[in-house]
Parts: sequence; structure tokens; C-alpha cells
Amino acid sequence: MVALSDYLILAAILFSLSVAGIFLNRKNIIILLMCIELMLLAVNLNFIAFSHFSGDAAGQVFVFFILTVAAAEAAIGLAILVVLFRNLSTINVEDIDKLRG
Repeated sequence: MVALSDYLILAAILFSLSVAGIFLNRKNIIILLMCIELMLLAVNLNFIAFSHFSGDAAGQVFVFFILTVAAAEAAIGLAILVVLFRNLSTINVEDIDKLRG
């Protein structure tokens, strides 16, 4: 049987990888969005693990709300990226400051 600590260690590893991805790669917006999504999934894994081991379904229901917000965030982020790519022909983070008025 898998213990609660195993799930928490896996979630901590996923969260640490996403934080490292954000700090190591600051040039590509798509990778930054993927790291943010990985961070949300690590938090969701914690909610599901605690919900399962406590016997309460409230954590699992809360994960559905987080997933809907994450999907909306990804859709809006990708729509902004498409507009940026059409205007600048690049998705480099350093080139976004050219849009200032």
C-alpha cells in the first residue's frame, strides 16, 4: 500500500521541478505556462492525497474547481501568446516590453 508520505514526496518533487523551471527558463513563455500548470497539478495531488487519506471528498471536489480555473488560465494564456506572436513574430519574454506605449 502506498503511504501518504509517498504522495507528498511526489508532489514536492513536482512542485520543485516547476519552480526550478520557472527560475531557470525565463525566455520562453510556453515553458513558463507549462511550469505553472505543473505547479497547480502538484497542489492538486496534495489535495487528492489528503482527501483520500482523511476520507473526506471535499478535497477532491476542490480539485475540480482548480482544474477549471487552470484550463481557463491556459486558454487565455495561449490566446495572448497567439496575439503576441502575430504582432512580434516571437514568443521571447524579453521582446514583450516592446508593446509598451
